[in-house]
Amino acid sequence: MNFKTGFNDMKSRRVVLRTASVPFIFGLLLAGCGTTTPLDTFNLSAPQPGVTSPSRKNVQLLVPTPTALKALDSENIVVSSAPGSIEYLKGAQWGGDRLTNIVQSRLVQAYENTGIFGGIGRPGDGLAINYQILTDLRMFGIQAYASPKLAVVELAVRLMNDKNGEVRATRVFRTAIPVGGATNAAYVKALDAAFERTASEIVSWTVTTL
Repeated sequence: MNFKTGFNDMKSRRVVLRTASVPFIFGLLLAGCGTTTPLDTFNLSAPQPGVTSPSRKNVQLLVPTPTALKALDSENIVVSSAPGSIEYLKGAQWGGDRLTNIVQSRLVQAYENTGIFGGIGRPGDGLAINYQILTDLRMFGIQAYASPKLAVVELAVRLMNDKNGEVRATRVFRTAIPVGGATNAAYVKALDAAFERTASEIVSWTVTTL
């Protein structure tokens, strides 16, 4: 037996096998790319607080981006299957931005929709600010372990005098809304309702406190 020839034959087979596997792997990659399913994309409604109060055009408010844990500060929609656990709703996302930025924008709109204050802005808008609305987003997701499942929104709020840094008042707002279905749209609809109620309560509290 010619050991050299046998060795060369084995080497040739290995080369052929390795070469043949390349298009197979490439084909799998192409197949994976072709089966990507677009995510359901959702947003929050602009709250319409039913607040009646005399005009306060001399008061201008600043609404910074809420602080939040990293798990909440993303485009993912949080679902908890057990107390203390954090997972994400499969096949769905918040659209256009991180949740904290969306919450900030909707809070600004909620204050603006009252027509009470002289100005509502974000950092960098150049307003002569009287008070800052400082918020900490503590919960914004689905408690799937509850019966019925609940959409829970919790925000801690501080009203701070922008001139001297004094905190005028603090309060924690929490709303839980039962989920009326098992689809992504049903989960987000309940979250939207919970946020709208929470935001409206925050605006009403701000008006009565200031």
